[in-house]
Amino acid sequence: QLHFHWGSSDDRGSEHVVNGVRYAGELHLLHWNPKYSNYLDAVRRTDGVAVLAIFLQVGKTPKPEMKRILEEINAIKTKGKEAPFPNFDPSILFPKSRDYWTYRGSFTTPPCHECITWIILREPIIVSSDQMAKLRSLSKNAENEPHVPLVDNWRPTQPRYFRMVSSSF
Repeated sequence: QLHFHWGSSDDRGSEHVVNGVRYAGELHLLHWNPKYSNYLDAVRRTDGVAVLAIFLQVGKTPKPEMKRILEEINAIKTKGKEAPFPNFDPSILFPKSRDYWTYRGSFTTPPCHECITWIILREPIIVSSDQMAKLRSLSKNAENEPHVPLVDNWRPTQPRYFRMVSSSF
């Protein structure tokens, strides 16, 4: 599964913070461990799910591959909508560098199961302000309800507690 978190402005939206820097957004690619029979079984295990996180940084030269995802926004403007997304290779969204941080943690949405191996890529991908505005044009409500912008869908930074963060570099 692939999803995004973003803020109501270009200076916030990522769920992870590095050296005090919060990015405009964060892309999450969820994977469940195939040694478990299904996703629901995996989320009950401490090694059940891995999430690859990629920061979104607003800049002048956006990653062209982001266009492929944002082209589908009009089809899913409101809550409950779906759009087919065939033949998509998410690796086209990766930055050049594969350097990363990793730690064991939880989902960022309730019930916040402690089953995630987080892998946060060090290098952000560049998006434009217009692309971020397109994400902000989505509505929290269904099609027949008043438009309420879907913004600030990120979880505030949590205490690190006992978690050990490692890096590949």
